[in-house]
Amino acid sequence: MNYIINILSRSVLMTRDLDYHLIRAAMVIIFAWFGYDKWFDVEITGLLPLITHGPLIFWMPAVLGVGGTSILLGTAEWTFGSLLFLGYWNKKLGVLGALGSTFSFIATFSIFPFAPGAWEHAAGGFPAMTIVSAFLLKDLVLLVVSVYLLKQDVARVMEARGSAAQRDVGPFRKLKV
Repeated sequence: MNYIINILSRSVLMTRDLDYHLIRAAMVIIFAWFGYDKWFDVEITGLLPLITHGPLIFWMPAVLGVGGTSILLGTAEWTFGSLLFLGYWNKKLGVLGALGSTFSFIATFSIFPFAPGAWEHAAGGFPAMTIVSAFLLKDLVLLVVSVYLLKQDVARVMEARGSAAQRDVGPFRKLKV
């Protein structure tokens, strides 16, 4: 086992920030693809039973209609994905994307306990999942990933601020008078 660990420790897997960049790229792809799907009636119609049972988003079809819900969700997902993508160069934009992503997945994962047809009755119900609950369970991972990116980007913004403050002050510290 030590041999394997030694090999892995010298591999590209240990490249600084590789995980952070791969996770960001995965989220950009997910938002691009999910956002694209939201523009089609078949996608949004299929999601309506879930949306209407979401404690945070149930109001959307009643207020916005099916088309408006589709436009809002598609636009939001493309916006969050774009902000996450821009976060490669501008961590403040990355923070906005990760914050939007976090709220998005809080909203979708909150549907999990209320989703119709989520538990397989033939197997005794909860916790035996159907495809509906399995579909929503992925949002737990995406929520955690969003929080990770948010934490990383906030830390990097704060680190950059500290570095800028150090450059401004130079070797001299401000003296209290």
